[in-house]
Amino acid sequence: MSQEPKPSATPSRLDPELTARRDFLGTAATTLACGTCGFALLGSARLPKVAVLPSASKKFKVVLPPSLLPGQPFVPPGRSVAIFKDGDSVHAISTICTHLGCVVKPVESGFDCPCHGSRFAANGDVVRGPAPKALAWLSVSSAGGGAVLVDEGKVVPAGTKVSV
Repeated sequence: MSQEPKPSATPSRLDPELTARRDFLGTAATTLACGTCGFALLGSARLPKVAVLPSASKKFKVVLPPSLLPGQPFVPPGRSVAIFKDGDSVHAISTICTHLGCVVKPVESGFDCPCHGSRFAANGDVVRGPAPKALAWLSVSSAGGGAVLVDEGKVVPAGTKVSV
């Protein structure tokens, strides 16, 4: 004769309360919605801060060194432009390769692209590919006092020179 406990008709207050499936799903959905709104608020809190880094102006003023020889390129620090002085005229050529945008290096015979081997003459014409076209000539104007104003954003026809 074994004695088994009889199931009681009234649940004990110590028994865990069963949660209905719908109640659980409702609670889970509410928790996820609140979490999503919280992350959205954190993301929108970043909006007032500017996410764009300031970049240098496309127009810049430069004073050419007095020791600059005719036909010798002068590349201002931090710029992708070669400025040439021929007597009393000045012109600027972009040092961005027309193949894939690498910065070309000035050499004695013109410019060499270190990325894919393109070679350009001193006037920017393509000597050896894979560059599809010549280097761009950029707008130059006199700024007075021996300075010139170069606009990297404005391309001019090849051979355009400005008197200074």
